[in-house]
Amino acid sequence: MLKLISSTGLHRRFPNITSSIRQGSPSRTPLLRVLSQLRGVNRWNPDSCGRAFFCSDSEPVVGADGKPVEAATDDAECKASSAIVPTSPRPEDCLTVLALPLPHRPLFPGFYMPIYVKDPKLLAALAESRKRQAPYAGAFLLKDEPGTEPSLSSGSETEKNLYDLKGKELLNCLHDVGTLAQITSIQGDQVVLLGHRRLRISEMVSEEPLTVKVDHLKDKPYDKDDDVIKATSFEVISTLRDVLKTSSLWRDHVQQYTQHIGEFNFPRLADFGAAISGANKLQCQKVLEELDVCCGYAMKFGDKLQYFVYKRLQLTLELVKKEMEISKIQESIAKAIEEKISGEQRRYLLNEQLKAIKKELGLETDDKTALSAKFRERLEPKKEKCPPHVLQVIEEELTKMQLLEASSSEFNVTRNYLDWLTALPWGNYSDENFDVMQAQQILDEDHYGLTDVKERILEFIAVGKLRGTSQGKIICLSGPPGVGKTSIGRSIARALNRKFFRFSVGGLADVAEIKGHRRTYIGAMPGKMVQCLKNVGTANPLVLIDEIDKLGRGHAGDPASALLELLDPEQNANFLDHYLDVPIDLSKVLFVCTANVVEMIPNPLLDRMEVIAVAGYITDEKMHIARDYLEKNTREACGIKPEQVELTDAALLALIENYCREAGVRNLQKQIEKIYRKIALQLVRQGASSEPAAAEVNEVKAEEVQESKETLVVEETQSEAESGEDSSHKPAPETSAAIDASQKGQDGADSKETVETEAEEIQEIEPPKIIEKVLVDSPNLSDYVGKPVFHAERIYEQTPVGVVMGLAWTAMGGSTLYIETSQIEQAEGKGALQLTGQLGDVMKESAQIAHTVARAILAEKEPDNPFFADSKLHLHVPAGSTPKDGPSAGCTMITSLLSLATNKQVKKDLAMTGEVTLTAKILPIGGVKEKTIAARRSGVKTIIFPSANRRDFDELAENVKQGLDVHFVDDYSQIFDLAFDHHQQTQQ
Repeated sequence: MLKLISSTGLHRRFPNITSSIRQGSPSRTPLLRVLSQLRGVNRWNPDSCGRAFFCSDSEPVVGADGKPVEAATDDAECKASSAIVPTSPRPEDCLTVLALPLPHRPLFPGFYMPIYVKDPKLLAALAESRKRQAPYAGAFLLKDEPGTEPSLSSGSETEKNLYDLKGKELLNCLHDVGTLAQITSIQGDQVVLLGHRRLRISEMVSEEPLTVKVDHLKDKPYDKDDDVIKATSFEVISTLRDVLKTSSLWRDHVQQYTQHIGEFNFPRLADFGAAISGANKLQCQKVLEELDVCCGYAMKFGDKLQYFVYKRLQLTLELVKKEMEISKIQESIAKAIEEKISGEQRRYLLNEQLKAIKKELGLETDDKTALSAKFRERLEPKKEKCPPHVLQVIEEELTKMQLLEASSSEFNVTRNYLDWLTALPWGNYSDENFDVMQAQQILDEDHYGLTDVKERILEFIAVGKLRGTSQGKIICLSGPPGVGKTSIGRSIARALNRKFFRFSVGGLADVAEIKGHRRTYIGAMPGKMVQCLKNVGTANPLVLIDEIDKLGRGHAGDPASALLELLDPEQNANFLDHYLDVPIDLSKVLFVCTANVVEMIPNPLLDRMEVIAVAGYITDEKMHIARDYLEKNTREACGIKPEQVELTDAALLALIENYCREAGVRNLQKQIEKIYRKIALQLVRQGASSEPAAAEVNEVKAEEVQESKETLVVEETQSEAESGEDSSHKPAPETSAAIDASQKGQDGADSKETVETEAEEIQEIEPPKIIEKVLVDSPNLSDYVGKPVFHAERIYEQTPVGVVMGLAWTAMGGSTLYIETSQIEQAEGKGALQLTGQLGDVMKESAQIAHTVARAILAEKEPDNPFFADSKLHLHVPAGSTPKDGPSAGCTMITSLLSLATNKQVKKDLAMTGEVTLTAKILPIGGVKEKTIAARRSGVKTIIFPSANRRDFDELAENVKQGLDVHFVDDYSQIFDLAFDHHQQTQQ
């Protein structure tokens, strides 16, 4: 038992520590009551000559003279020694014990530790030893595996490895120094241990369960009167006291420790500090293994005396100091969080009080009542037009919302649902324009051409005017890119006075984008149509569905099938969105769809739409569009005035033919923007270069004015001097002198005013901006847009033998192509045909059919000509890098083969197209307008079309058909006569 005899000597050495320990009250902490034993058990005795005595239970008390000092009473000794639960046999008699591995921390004397024993043999041995009145075992810390950090090793892995170890392997994994532990209780596989004293393993007795022989370890002797030991112990006590103020858990440790150990002494103080610290297990094991309680010494460096303390007390002091720093950090974190929470709680309470006050005064209602009022107010203007079933659903949801808690998830779902229901324009229609002339004017203002589309919209308006109301329609505009399909939709909406909404379905693969999500999903939203109605605010908008031929299909369903209900006039009057789950009337909506290739649209969906083909523009139409629309808009966008630029017609024509040959005008717009951007840069550079010149002109004028002023002053001085001399030598009458003076004064004043006026004018006049007008013509067009992209499609002015011009349709419009045939080898029985030009399967089959039909026609026209039977032919379709396919080149291939076989050139400026059967019949083809435009662009005068395409050609505009000699044929014999008839006329 550690007993502090007096504190007088310590007061002189450590006044702060002793004064802090003396301060106390009946309500002081358990640590202060326990640690006060260090100074209160043995008071300062005057007879001891100012020395303090420390003793322990197991060692005699050493006095100042080195002789043992007898204890005051035996009762105190017995009381201290009996603090640990008495057992029989005594702990010091246990020389062979069961070895219990501790995975996490070592067990210090005087502390309880519950452990779990999974080994049934070991658990049975512990229970048996407890029954034999020998409830002791050795608790030893488990070593870490080599190469692992103690702080990073997980408890589950350590315990798993612990269960696999047996016998000597387990013994090698245990630290040698441990603790003799008393088994206080066993409940299932949980064993509660109470530490008594230190042990060291000497040898193994048995492997299962592991039993070892141990040596009981005693602390090394130390000088209890050493000042360094006292200072160190008091520093430990002071630090522990500060730490215990922040944690109530440590106070409980103090009470339990004193119940089982008794009073504190230096070794127990060191064990207590290390046990309750948060250090890792290796640091705690180091304290457990240290038998030297305190070895202090002093060294003198100059005039200063420095103390060095190592061993157990010093190790404990380091641990509790570190624990103190952690406690300070913990306290600062807790304080910051507490301040934040208290501030938020205070703000919340004040807000709640404010709400309650406003509610009592009638200034504000609660959230649910305010939401209900907002929804009812929004619904009130359209309540008469709203369908009854929708009103019923809204009332049910409002009643449901009043019963829900505002913090529940169902409340937010209901609120969003009501928000969508009340925001839709139920029965709200915009006033339509039934004036056909005004609509025609609006459509012509925005777009040039597109006669078919404009005519169909005017028909829609006329029907609506006669009926007094209009119904929704589904129109599909198909054509190549850049012809104005999307922009015409906005013009149609303006002409009809309808709201406009556009959404693209290109690549769309989720049905929920069309039909909406179920409300059960998190983040559920209605489909595009419901969003459209909410955005536009009317129930009869014009909805443009862009790129309908590029619909995707994924795991979330088939959007094309979902559009069947939306684009069906018989079904969309009761369109059902998955989110709203109430029918919506879309019968008044005008749907305009756009597509590049109609064949890509599914047939059931295509059947519901009215398709209007929007073909490409010819050169004349592009000229009008560029001059009237594109150039004007681009000039305004670039901030250029019309008088600053002149773009000639020749430059526009060259731009269209050599740079923008595609069917649309999108690329033409890009090229015009490029020209005007370069012109804007040129104008800015000219203006920047002219500003210094203008400044120089102003400086020159200012210098001239200054010189004129100086000249005037000199003249006035000279005139005054002359007048003085004349008056002195030749006196004149006063009247004449007065007149001369007045005239001189007036002249001088006039000259002054003139000079000043010129100076003011120079200041007011801004520097002139001398900017030349920019002229863009065909010779300098390449300076703005670079070298020409396209060259003339016409390779031959007069096609040679075996070469014929055909007509083809592409996604960019129409184009001309040549069919070339050449003889490779001629020998009897060598008849064959070789194909090149990246041809598709259909075009290869057309070539085989053409070869067969050409042989039959040659046999009919020239029976004695064995050309096809004895010739190996090569048929090529340039350009080789462009993929080609389709049956419409059949008649062109036959003509090319016959031209080579008969050695005759075809008629000049002739182009043809048409599919051929084996019986030489000509079948209809598509893309008549595009092919006609391509023929005009290449300077073709004569075109051959199938007779079935006469109706398509007749529908073309007159400016497209102008100057063309078109022939319609049913049989190839008619083509033969048209292609080779000029030879017969020449011979005649």
